Amino acid sequence: MHMRLMMILFVAITSFHVMPAHEPARASERPEWVMGTPALVADLDSGRVLHAENATLPWYPASLTKLMTAYVAMHETRNGRVRMDDLFEVSARAAREPPAKMGFEPGTRIRLDNALLIIMVRSANDVATTIAEGIGGSVEDFVAMMNFHAARLGMHDTYFTNAHGLPDARKRTTARDMAILASALWREFPEQRVLFGLDSIRFGNNTMRNHNGLIGRYAGATGMKTGYICSSGFNVVATAERRGRRLVAIVMGAPSAAERTIKSAGLLEHGFSRLGWGGTTLDALPRETGMAPPDLRPVICGRNPPSSITLRQAGSERFAFASSQASATLLPQVDLPDRGPATPVRVWTGATPPGADRAVPEPPRAPAGTSANIPLPPPRPAF
Repeated sequence: MHMRLMMILFVAITSFHVMPAHEPARASERPEWVMGTPALVADLDSGRVLHAENATLPWYPASLTKLMTAYVAMHETRNGRVRMDDLFEVSARAAREPPAKMGFEPGTRIRLDNALLIIMVRSANDVATTIAEGIGGSVEDFVAMMNFHAARLGMHDTYFTNAHGLPDARKRTTARDMAILASALWREFPEQRVLFGLDSIRFGNNTMRNHNGLIGRYAGATGMKTGYICSSGFNVVATAERRGRRLVAIVMGAPSAAERTIKSAGLLEHGFSRLGWGGTTLDALPRETGMAPPDLRPVICGRNPPSSITLRQAGSERFAFASSQASATLLPQVDLPDRGPATPVRVWTGATPPGADRAVPEPPRAPAGTSANIPLPPPRPAF
């Protein structure tokens, strides 16, 4: 879609559920869906695109950011610069991060493998920052590594500014770029695939369920990550495998967690019904340039969401959100069962697992700001 054209995104007004912490609109006034928001399903191995809607439209990634946080951590582990049993210390900065969080006190130490479990299931922002500081020495240096890998992987329309995905107007990604990242994670780290499909974790007496509504409900679901801020709506990267075929579905801008689950299931079902060859690839999708992500905050979290809004974008370009009907590809409706009982994996702080016969010796605490001796990549220009 050319920048010279108006991009019309359609909003139908009805009710849906959003997170109460962000001052949501009254139930009778909330939009059911923002038509034209990004959606994509592709073959995880070949990169063949099976269905795409505005797959290169800039969007706020929210906690999908943590997929790149995990990628960098696993990349440095594979290269021997850090170990999964390395202990990272929660700093005062990390402890101040807004929810979702674990609420660890400054000085708490956590193993990298436990930290990755927590950010994938709980999506804890304080732990994501702890990983960034533990590996990069500072959040800023870790973010430079994130952007370096994004460029190296071909995520040309992605830019990160933090390790957790909390709001920042400079951040952006696309459904296409997130599919590329999902493919890289699946291809490069087969031994870590279980990390993305966990149903739940347990810390102490608290069990925390994964926000991904497909896990344990959609036949063949293998996991990945959800994300949400008011400005992005409800996002998800979802993977599934059937009869040897592996697919990835991306949904961005859903009005609720339930709608996000419904659409991602429909995309995967549509993808499995298609042949796995022919068509375009992720690399060949046309790029949008010079455009900022639309801000869905007035629609998703406003007290009185408008029936139509126009948001200023790069230059004179605008996205119009109008209360009209639109045609769209009819995706299959998937009947998902209720979630079964939680099967949590235990996580803990410190070096010693709960119930261990003897304490695991902990290494001395590193001075503040110490990195894992990882060379910084060359800087990547900001958008």
